[in-house]
Amino acid sequence: MLKIAIIIGSTRPGRRGETVAQWVHDIAQKRSDAVYEIVDLADFNLPLYDEPKPPILGQYTKPHTLAWSEAINSYDGYVFVTPEYNHAISGALKNGIDFLFNEWKDKAAGIVSYGGGTGGARAAEILRLILGGLHVADVSAQVSLSLFTDFENHSILKPAPRQEAAVNTLFDQVIAWSGALKALR
Repeated sequence: MLKIAIIIGSTRPGRRGETVAQWVHDIAQKRSDAVYEIVDLADFNLPLYDEPKPPILGQYTKPHTLAWSEAINSYDGYVFVTPEYNHAISGALKNGIDFLFNEWKDKAAGIVSYGGGTGGARAAEILRLILGGLHVADVSAQVSLSLFTDFENHSILKPAPRQEAAVNTLFDQVIAWSGALKALR
């Protein structure tokens, strides 16, 4: 059975990422095609990248990097839950991604973004560029949640009914690609 991580891409106090990730996970629990788990970037307490050698070498020296590597490597694919901060992903998510290379390589990823008027679409596009450089196959399905229309008072998640179908389409694609890419790994 494939394992898919739902990665919370923000570590900010008061973030919406936990709520969004839990909603995505609740939808995943209705499926039987993979094991879905939430991975909270905040739980790893990663400092700014501090390894002496490039991640492509996989020669990690820090306990936090080893723990992060082990966690990420155990999954066949990912769903990134990312906020949009200043038209981009959070610095914490970029830092977490940059700690590793081979753990991401030849796997699939989907993106659930959230933010202002565009629902985090600009952050998702930047994340796609980053994932491409890591040889991650990002799927075309995407879920964009607007703080104006999918959150009540910009704080309580109340997504439009169409959003659950969008999450399932995203999962369908992540599962298909994760299975196909398994042969490369």
